[in-house]
Amino acid sequence: MRFLLDEAEKIICAVLFLGMTAIGFANVVVRYGTNYSLAATEELLTNGFLLLTVFGAAIAARRGEHLAVTLVHDLLPRPLRKPLFVLSAALSALILALSAWFSWVTLTNQLSSGIRSYALGVPAWYYQAAVPFGFALVLIRYLQHAWVTLRDPGKASGGMSDA
Repeated sequence: MRFLLDEAEKIICAVLFLGMTAIGFANVVVRYGTNYSLAATEELLTNGFLLLTVFGAAIAARRGEHLAVTLVHDLLPRPLRKPLFVLSAALSALILALSAWFSWVTLTNQLSSGIRSYALGVPAWYYQAAVPFGFALVLIRYLQHAWVTLRDPGKASGGMSDA
């Protein structure tokens, strides 16, 4: 069970990518074999890419490999680097929490309005359901990495290595 919790985002990304590859391959085979296309595959692949991006961001956040601009950090004297890291971690956590919140609001809006997807006609919230949880997972993984970086700057990659 611990493995599933520690590697949740990797498992989700692997399953998503495998499914997306199979759907894309099936569409190509049908298109070239019959001159028809599976129109719904575009909808499925687009939403799959959204989920793959969010859960992939959780992997990057856990490893400390998220996009970072370190110019200000590198120019500051060593005593000021840790407070800057704490400030940037707090602001990043705030943005991730807001992203989770607003994606949750979107989900509840889709649930209440009954909006349906354009190709398959399924409730649109089916595609949105995992996004708030994905952002929450990115937030958790980011905070895990920030905690490790603050406790032992040399142990974490992509953090305050010179603090």
